Amino acid sequence: MIVSPDTVLRWHRELLHRRHGKASRPKRPGRPRTIRSIRTLVLRLTEENPNWGYRRIHGELAALGIKVAAATVWNILNDHGINPAPERDHTTWATFLRSQAQAILAADFFETKTLTGATLYVFAVIEHATRRVRILGATTHPTADWVTQLARNMVMDLHDAGTKVKFLIRDRDARYRAPFDAVLQAEGIEVVQTGVRIPRMNAIMERWVRTCRAELLDRTLVWNQAHLLHALREYEQFYNGHRPHRTLQGTAPLRPLPEPITEPGQPTHLNVRRHDHLGGILHEYQHAA
Repeated sequence: MIVSPDTVLRWHRELLHRRHGKASRPKRPGRPRTIRSIRTLVLRLTEENPNWGYRRIHGELAALGIKVAAATVWNILNDHGINPAPERDHTTWATFLRSQAQAILAADFFETKTLTGATLYVFAVIEHATRRVRILGATTHPTADWVTQLARNMVMDLHDAGTKVKFLIRDRDARYRAPFDAVLQAEGIEVVQTGVRIPRMNAIMERWVRTCRAELLDRTLVWNQAHLLHALREYEQFYNGHRPHRTLQGTAPLRPLPEPITEPGQPTHLNVRRHDHLGGILHEYQHAA
């Protein structure tokens, strides 16, 4: 034999031990899985409170009378790939814009050409919440004094309209000088600069500039500065008082939606008239009196 009798007997004893041991030892039940409603609540608390760690969430559950172990909360967060609180406690740019929309104003310069080839610089601002546009001025030479005076004019317009602004978003254009920021800071308005070559951080203002070009400047032959200012003022009134916006559910910044004139399924005669602006470049439709 290649093994000794003692080895064979030892193998036999181990075989009996494994077989009878499994049969006699009762199967221990594992820890039951946390019910779905508690797991959902833990994830909700995490989403609504990014600065809460698993210990803080465990304490909130205890205050609600929900008895679970702190390790259970940690396992739920870990299973869903949620980082610890210090890595989640930061505000993204999109979250900041959504939460502070009522108090945000965005500004930007853009250029256009006259028929003589002169370059005119236009300065405008837009309110994030209402999408109301204010075209502050246009010039061939945007000096520091000119930009600072526009800031003063803008602040007075905001006071007259009762608009409260906490932040103004602008890019890092060299035309913004220290006196411009000083005027805003004196009124309690914090200047927020966008990143270098990141126009999406001022996307709402950039989108309006594109709209202004497509609807007005690309379809208008600008004679001089006075002509440009006249066209821009007319477009500002049209944009704020009539042009519908998807963000505002079809309303204009200064015009709420009217009441429906008919119930669904009841046809009626519509007498709608067209009112032209700037020689027919812009069309405004209204019901005939």
